[in-house]
Amino acid sequence: MNKNYPIPENELQRLAALKRYNILDTLPDDAFDDATRLVSYICGVPIAHISFIDEDRQWFKSEIGIGVSEVPREITFCNYTILDTEIVEINDTHINERFKDDPNVTGGFNVRFYAGVPLTTPDGYNIGTICAIDHVVKELNDNQRNALSIIAKHVIAQLELGTKNNQLYTQRKIAERAVFARDSFLANMSHEIRTPLNAIIGFTDLLAQTDLNDTQRDYIGSVQIAGENLLLIVNDILDLSKIESGNLTIETESFNLKKTLRHVYSLLKVKVQKEVEFNLFLDAELPDMVIGDQGRLNQILVNLIGNALKFTNEGEVTVSVKKIEETEDSYSFKFSIKDTGIGIPKDKLETIFERFTQGEESTTRTFGGTGLGLNIVKQLVELQKGEVHVKSTLNRGSEFFFTLSYKKSNTEEIIVKTVSKNDLGSLKILLCEDNVLNQKLAKSVINNFGFDLDIAQNGEEGIELLSQKEYDLILMDLQMPVKDGYQTTEYIRNEMNSNIPIIAMTAHSLVGEQERCYKVGMNAYVPKPFKQTVLLKAIKTVMSPDADTYHKRIIDMSFLDEMSGGDPEFKKEMINLFVEKIPNQAKQLEEAFKKTDYDSAKKLAHNMKSSMDIFMLQDLSNCLSIIEEEASSGEFTAETLDKVNIFGCGIEEVVKILKEL
Repeated sequence: MNKNYPIPENELQRLAALKRYNILDTLPDDAFDDATRLVSYICGVPIAHISFIDEDRQWFKSEIGIGVSEVPREITFCNYTILDTEIVEINDTHINERFKDDPNVTGGFNVRFYAGVPLTTPDGYNIGTICAIDHVVKELNDNQRNALSIIAKHVIAQLELGTKNNQLYTQRKIAERAVFARDSFLANMSHEIRTPLNAIIGFTDLLAQTDLNDTQRDYIGSVQIAGENLLLIVNDILDLSKIESGNLTIETESFNLKKTLRHVYSLLKVKVQKEVEFNLFLDAELPDMVIGDQGRLNQILVNLIGNALKFTNEGEVTVSVKKIEETEDSYSFKFSIKDTGIGIPKDKLETIFERFTQGEESTTRTFGGTGLGLNIVKQLVELQKGEVHVKSTLNRGSEFFFTLSYKKSNTEEIIVKTVSKNDLGSLKILLCEDNVLNQKLAKSVINNFGFDLDIAQNGEEGIELLSQKEYDLILMDLQMPVKDGYQTTEYIRNEMNSNIPIIAMTAHSLVGEQERCYKVGMNAYVPKPFKQTVLLKAIKTVMSPDADTYHKRIIDMSFLDEMSGGDPEFKKEMINLFVEKIPNQAKQLEEAFKKTDYDSAKKLAHNMKSSMDIFMLQDLSNCLSIIEEEASSGEFTAETLDKVNIFGCGIEEVVKILKEL
């Protein structure tokens, strides 16, 4: 290199070390400015700076008394400081042979005193300097020199921290993308698996209703069990994905606890082997009605009791439920499932709740199962702020027990008539569905109900048929070619101005999809594979003139309550701020997406996330994370559109609920 200033021997490695920090030309930073002020104060000088030296310039990250952001490298004193390993101190530049004729000594910055410490990376490269400069002759004492060295180390530590944070941020983003990719994969896979599964289970149910001999009925029973088991596995995988991505919500509705427990007992009694006694003991003080998530309690109990029955060949399986605490507004219960089965080895007890883990390596082959059940049980119990434990002795049996708290309910149970027969008369129904198997299945089921059915292959065909004939109801698949279920519903509601009841039917399991269905104007939602009674109930619900089919989201206020410290005014102010600001920002986000304004979308998504977290709206916060990530990468995809739509629907619903509060 032909340069008129000294070049360190390791210049290429030194420059690579400097570039690794991405510090050049960055914005001012308080941590560096504070360090510069400290140097000026400790050394009692009017000029101080923290600078970095690249190929041809000295760039000031922070400075006092200089007034420029960079100077050419050849006119800097620091060129010599980076050649050294310790402090370079020039008490009087006028008598220093190297610098006495320097333009910044005879004029310029009028440097008379200079002290510089090299900024040395952990791997030994001098990438810059920290300096104290004065217009008069000066000499530092040992304390001042030590302080300069300490501040130099602090600056390097700050750079290292920034690098580590950037690496962590990048890794976190990669991890978030991986989780999102996995969730999308699982949701799509569930759709692909459930579509044929829907047909298998549906046609098997229809076949079971025909005249069969004993052998055929036995075969059909085996197919039904296999279909139900396959559906359980698919649901297990989806539940795990929803729990991990924070998208599984715990419902809070009144339900009959005793009836739920007896229902689970009756359901599983058919699985009991002849040599096993199956008991249910309920505490006499157990209340009838409580407020909580009945479905998730069912899931936990079916899983734990099902395991106990599966692994017990003789002896007994006992389920007992006891009230252990009662406060003014809640109950706490202990649920115990005890068996005399194969037991769990002592060394496996600690890992039994981990995913894909089973008590014995051979249990998968001997007894079947995904190894996900206990992991899901643990997470479902903990999501409801409970605890689950296990005690076991090999070849003697096991006891799984968990505690859950439920709020007290003032409502008495409303006896709901079971939907067993069609009392709606003759209905004319339009099905929009592109899958031939599902068309055939739906036709059989609907005809069994005594209704007439027309089939459209896609949304366009559906609109065409609707404009030609009168229908009482539409069954709408969401994923179709040409026009999907959402676009078709929007057209029916907005262009055709029709209020015809529409039931969404889909095998897709993306979180937020139900909210989107209600938002575009659908009246109910039936997931595939559908049970005939569930579909008939949905049809009866939407055909009822006073049916309230709107499903309310539950907002968890626990974090806001904690923040407010019991101050209702603060809580009210926070709710008002959310209601005033967030809907407007959600609209701005939608506009930014439409205009492909990545910068605005990124900022809006990032800013709104903290508001979602305050109100524990984890699913909406996750939507924003994905939008922010897509905006950062400078590319919006179909997934971004999906998340923008789901977020908009979710905010509309949340604001409606908050206003009611």
